[in-house]
Amino acid sequence: MILKIGVTGGIGSGKSVVCKIFSSLGIPVYDADTEARKLVDTNEKIKTKIKKEFGSDLYDSSGHLDRKRMAAKVFNNKAALERLNSIVHPAVIKDSEEWIKQYKDAPYTVREAAILFESGTYKDLDKIITVIAPEELRIKRVMERDHKTKEEILSIILNQSGDRKKIKQSDFVIVNDERKLLLPQVLAIHEKLLSVETSVK
Repeated sequence: MILKIGVTGGIGSGKSVVCKIFSSLGIPVYDADTEARKLVDTNEKIKTKIKKEFGSDLYDSSGHLDRKRMAAKVFNNKAALERLNSIVHPAVIKDSEEWIKQYKDAPYTVREAAILFESGTYKDLDKIITVIAPEELRIKRVMERDHKTKEEILSIILNQSGDRKKIKQSDFVIVNDERKLLLPQVLAIHEKLLSVETSVK
């Protein structure tokens, strides 16, 4: 049995950097957010549901979702965001289950997702790692990376579970505040997961 590990954290927390370290250690990483973006463009069932729910004009002539217009529809509209997630997340879970089959020899796999708890996908995982960082630092990172306004970022943060709630539901916490080194924290968790995997076998 392969251990399934979830890595989550709010926007700008640095979970992708953490996952790159796991990947460099030879651990397969499934990026749920990236795969979701692919699926909304390629999965016909998802496309049909999104068109029905939000309007067929959201897709261009080549069949790609207009992400800016979709974001505008769910921006500050929690009910619309939940409807969108209910369409996309079951397909992402199914896709990740297919993906994991090719890594039977891996000590464990990692699923990276921003809304692991909010989407309910954490229930399918053996251990959860939450990456945290101070809010002001997260905002600064996202403003530099995505060129979003502070207001836009704060709106996204409000739609995600708070760190306190995430920590309560997690098995491990990684602090990414640019003071505490990331690599030793990831390596310590990696060693613990390897020992768990060995004991399971």
